[in-house]
Amino acid sequence: MTHTRYAFIKANWHADIVNRALDGFLDLIPAEQVDIYDVPGAFEMPLLARDLAQTGRYAAVACAAFVVDGGIYRHDFVAQAVVDGLMRAGLDSGVPVLSVSLTPHQYQETAHHNAIFAAHFVEKGREVARAALQIAATRARLAQAA
Repeated sequence: MTHTRYAFIKANWHADIVNRALDGFLDLIPAEQVDIYDVPGAFEMPLLARDLAQTGRYAAVACAAFVVDGGIYRHDFVAQAVVDGLMRAGLDSGVPVLSVSLTPHQYQETAHHNAIFAAHFVEKGREVARAALQIAATRARLAQAA
């Protein structure tokens, strides 16, 4: 069965920046093929990604978050746990789980940095959409060959 639906999970922390990844994603994948889910922060993404992937409804699950350095190094642990959890969700479910979870080292909450990272998230959203489409097409070819 070929899936033409995609899930997109976005963290609400720094939503003004994170939501730009969805904009980029929707530049390449029609909105009517995308189910959008919000979570409080990056840490909550892997569990929902696994749950959505296990439904069998999606060709891929994309996740977006912005984990910033708050000065106490917690961001390093969160970022690693999120990426590991997303990879595990994909491997356990057999559905691609893709990440636009970025952890900048030099972010400051200024208009200049917000504009730079917002633009970066748009491009990253497009990149994850390209990846989702390519993986879905490859898996569909594999299924037909079997």
